[in-house]
Amino acid sequence: MLQKLKTLTAAIALSAITATNINAQLKVPAPSPLQTVKQAFALSDITIEYSRPSAKGRVIFGDVVPFGKVWRTGANQSTKITFGEDVKVEGMDVKAGTYALYTIPNKDSWEIMLYKDLTLGGNVDEYKKENELVRFVVKPAKMGDDKVETFSIDFSDITSTTVKIELVWEKTRVPFNVVADIDSKIMKAIENTVIKDNKPYFQAASYYYDTNKDLKLAGEWADKAIENNPKAYWIVMLKAKILAKQKDSKGAIATAEKVILIATEEKDDAYILQAKKLIAENKK
Repeated sequence: MLQKLKTLTAAIALSAITATNINAQLKVPAPSPLQTVKQAFALSDITIEYSRPSAKGRVIFGDVVPFGKVWRTGANQSTKITFGEDVKVEGMDVKAGTYALYTIPNKDSWEIMLYKDLTLGGNVDEYKKENELVRFVVKPAKMGDDKVETFSIDFSDITSTTVKIELVWEKTRVPFNVVADIDSKIMKAIENTVIKDNKPYFQAASYYYDTNKDLKLAGEWADKAIENNPKAYWIVMLKAKILAKQKDSKGAIATAEKVILIATEEKDDAYILQAKKLIAENKK
């Protein structure tokens, strides 16, 4: 009886160990790891979530990724792109929200689609054109001799209202443009916070300088910002640049010299060099 009990106990223990081993998860690196990239843009963000396959010695476009067929633009699940505000993508209106990114690569052109169904993944045989939000055609660019091993989606050429999104793999780069129309929103905010409430002057002056609006008013706002913070050499530098853009070289030089004095006290070499460059340009 005792022997039977020992045998039964051993069997139960072995069964438990076996079940544990079966249920255990073995974690290994993903062959196409997931990446999320987030870029501050305009008044919000653009976020892209995608899986990144690698070439591993293969020819990619025209082989692994066939020409003329819908591609999930990455690996695993749908590549997702989220716009935090309404934008134009290659001139087409796109409302704030999340979309799947699909493409049709060709040798001399790529079709790029923003797709409303986020669950399709790589099941492109079920791709339905009626689920597209927009479709547009762009030209791929050939890169240099160095190959990009792992598929990447990058942001480049970023301004306050424009950005390029680039699909990059092997020797191919495919850019497309995103534009945000935020001027009316910012002008309304300036009207409410600067003109009515007398703040914040520096941000308003910077925006007017960057967008070539009323430079006289930008200069007045910069002066008020300097009055509030006389040691803020970055504001003084903005005033120097405003004067330079107004073709007041003498005033720009004098103001830039003040930047050098304050920035020297604060040991900010970058602003010292920036001020010296402005002085040199305005002495020509």
